Amino acid sequence: MGKPTRPRSLADTEAKAVLRGLRTSPRKLNLVAQLIRGRKVGDALAQLKFCHRRIAGAVKKALESAVANAETNHELDVDRLVVKEATVGRALVMRRFKARARGRGARIDKPLSHLTVRVAERPAPAGETAGGEGRARRPRSAKPGQPVRAKKAGSARRPGPARGAK
Repeated sequence: MGKPTRPRSLADTEAKAVLRGLRTSPRKLNLVAQLIRGRKVGDALAQLKFCHRRIAGAVKKALESAVANAETNHELDVDRLVVKEATVGRALVMRRFKARARGRGARIDKPLSHLTVRVAERPAPAGETAGGEGRARRPRSAKPGQPVRAKKAGSARRPGPARGAK
């Protein structure tokens, strides 16, 4: 006779964690959140471990919480998780006043932030092998989505006089 359950806002292959009231400005928090967006979870945790910013520890805690939620609540494979998004939002701003010269006061703003980390499970490739053999590699110069072309004969740089030599 109670309320009906709310439908799940995430896909079946996703999990999230939210940290509210972090004592840093959203601008500073977003710099750390940019480090992990789109990365594999293992790479993102390593990046946060060696980040020198103070708030990186809290971001790491949120990411670990999202991974734990994915593993325990949704039975997702931890090895295939990717940080789908890391969003930063503004929370309230504490306003304090500091005494200044000649009887004046100056307002000091102390902002707080919210952080939401969403992880998603990548689909397993059809021909995935343990060692990764047989996977065609794209050259670094090629962009994603472009066909890989074979090199032309004789397109390699020919040896010639050294630069600056006459």
